[in-house]
Amino acid sequence: MRFKLSTFFEYFVKLLPYLKVTFTYAGLSLLFGIFFGFLFAFFKLGKSRILRGIANVYTAVFRSIPPVVLLFLVYYGIPMVAEAVTGNNMGRKDPILFVIITVTLLATASLTEIMRSAYKSVDKGQYEAGVSIGLTDIQTFCRIIFPQALLYALPSLGNLVIYLIKEGSLGFTIGLVDIFGKANTLNQNTYSNHILEIYIALAAIYWVVAIASEKLLKFAEQRVKRELGRT
Repeated sequence: MRFKLSTFFEYFVKLLPYLKVTFTYAGLSLLFGIFFGFLFAFFKLGKSRILRGIANVYTAVFRSIPPVVLLFLVYYGIPMVAEAVTGNNMGRKDPILFVIITVTLLATASLTEIMRSAYKSVDKGQYEAGVSIGLTDIQTFCRIIFPQALLYALPSLGNLVIYLIKEGSLGFTIGLVDIFGKANTLNQNTYSNHILEIYIALAAIYWVVAIASEKLLKFAEQRVKRELGRT
């Protein structure tokens, strides 16, 4: 078995269209994760012991379960619970739905801690300064606290984006045809005759996506720094 550069480029091109599936589940999971992560971070920072306890249990549980185990629990568990409650069989026809739910659960657990840590990194005197110049609580948060917290959160957020893209590749175990699932299909169709070219092409695409994500987050970080410098 010899590595052929032309075959590598052939499979590189064949895999690229399936990036849209990868970006779909990663993007939606990140959006949902930001929403729920903000909510649970609010619970953790709040005064309610019950809500704080719920948030602590959630992050402890979902940060400890292996992603593939969580995926199977979601894939097999949700339809069973839905059927028991409604009496209707929802089926498992669309695996991307279960991948989005799974990755959202993982993202929420991580984002809760990222947001909590970022908020606590901002000097409390910043809030007092905002109030002292006549800003309301909401204005102080939006204009002073949030931009600084975002600056602290961006490096961890960049790592999380790459993590979500990689962990979502486990979707091939339930039939999702994303970039990783397509690579496995191509390998099976060629009886592993081009296994090196296929998986090196796959690795190269993941590497390009990771570098692009890192550059994008770095740009966002510099932009936030400039905006903070103007205030």
